[in-house]
Amino acid sequence: MSELLKLVKKLPSGFVWGGATAAYQVEGGTKEDGKGKTMWDDYLQKQGRFSPDPASDFFHKYKQDISLAKEYGLNAIRVSISWTRIFPEGRVTSPNSKGVKYYHDLFRVCLASGIEPYVTLHHFDSPKALFDQGDWLNRNMIDEFVNYASFCFSEFYEVKNWFTINELISLAFSQYVQGTFPPNHKFDIESAIQAEHNELVAHAKVVNKYKKKGYKGKIGLIHVIQPVYPMHKNKQDVHSANLMDAFLNRFLLDGTFLGKYSKETMELINEILNKNNAKLEILDDDLEQLEEAAKQNDIFGLNYYQNMTVEFYDGESRINHNGNGKKGTGIFAFHGVGKAVHDPSIPTTDWDWNIFPRGIYDTLKRISNQYPNCKDIYITENGMGYKDKFISPKEVIDDQPRIDYIDKHLFEILKARKEGVNVKGYFVWSLQDQFSWANGYDKRYGIFYVDFKTQRRYIKKSAEWFRELSKTM
Repeated sequence: MSELLKLVKKLPSGFVWGGATAAYQVEGGTKEDGKGKTMWDDYLQKQGRFSPDPASDFFHKYKQDISLAKEYGLNAIRVSISWTRIFPEGRVTSPNSKGVKYYHDLFRVCLASGIEPYVTLHHFDSPKALFDQGDWLNRNMIDEFVNYASFCFSEFYEVKNWFTINELISLAFSQYVQGTFPPNHKFDIESAIQAEHNELVAHAKVVNKYKKKGYKGKIGLIHVIQPVYPMHKNKQDVHSANLMDAFLNRFLLDGTFLGKYSKETMELINEILNKNNAKLEILDDDLEQLEEAAKQNDIFGLNYYQNMTVEFYDGESRINHNGNGKKGTGIFAFHGVGKAVHDPSIPTTDWDWNIFPRGIYDTLKRISNQYPNCKDIYITENGMGYKDKFISPKEVIDDQPRIDYIDKHLFEILKARKEGVNVKGYFVWSLQDQFSWANGYDKRYGIFYVDFKTQRRYIKKSAEWFRELSKTM
């Protein structure tokens, strides 16, 4: 018996095995039943590189995907609500009844199938009308999000597990640093950090309202954590790693679980701001909201894909996103902070993402030790982008590298759990192959293969592996 199976056998019966999705990446139907535009629709049409329609056509095929999830041993699904399917212009006025019905039907089918829905309110898809007014840089967005969330809590009584916002750093980074999400800014550090802070405030206000209303479910948010390690143990590289960690991880973890930004964290953030001629606005009420919410988060979603190795760097900021799967083309050099470098001992995917399972163990132990306010932890995304090869409808798709990736990461997760970290579940990213924001359709993550021309589903070895793993519990 493998070491992983020994750990799986010791899991409680209520442990969550899930598949993760996101509305804009799977639903398609961007113009159906009165859905409004998101920040992506006009942007992608103007680019002309790839279309979000029909994506995985989950809007029409959710029953099939939920059935597959059940058949292959999963007991939960992570979905998001598309804000503009409910309120086409973002503002909470009269809801779109067809959009409301769609999500009621989705949740009903999930529950009838024994698949518990874990629902995210915002997954990189701001309404275009609000995006055009500044998105998360406009504080009015905070109030609009609170109103939208309040409607969802009241309307979708079937849902008992809520996440407010997905991957605050990824949204801000992609919009204002990497420039791959609209509005396509590069190294606009002031906007990136301000947007993160405003999203944290929005999350806090939603949590506080949820608790005051006395809803019976659980609520939290989702961070993607990218542990940072110095390339060398000299003083400069170590400080660069601390700066990068503050920017990617620590600022958000502090705000979520401490309810404030610690003195040490702000010293690092202010150093980054000063070196990039930027500033951050924090209002007194912001900190009051963060402090109140820090004690009331019930669940925490942790997304993990890779670590980062950095060395000291004080040159001009440079970045290149590897969006086509050509190894060695990714660049990230951040003025006054650090430069991402490749550790030759760590393998990488075709998209230059490190494969470093120990990083998720280190992350879980860190959060458990440094943030005692963090309660139940769910791994809400973990998986590997891979160029799956479809041979024929009669052959199961061989994605052994994905199985190896998940196997090694699950072992580290369950090792941390055995040592006292309160991990309650694991969601593979992703349930089925999906549309990718900056990569289109070539980068596949699913355990179910989607032929995007016919929308037929096919089984991968990773799905069979998950089914066998679930039987050992």
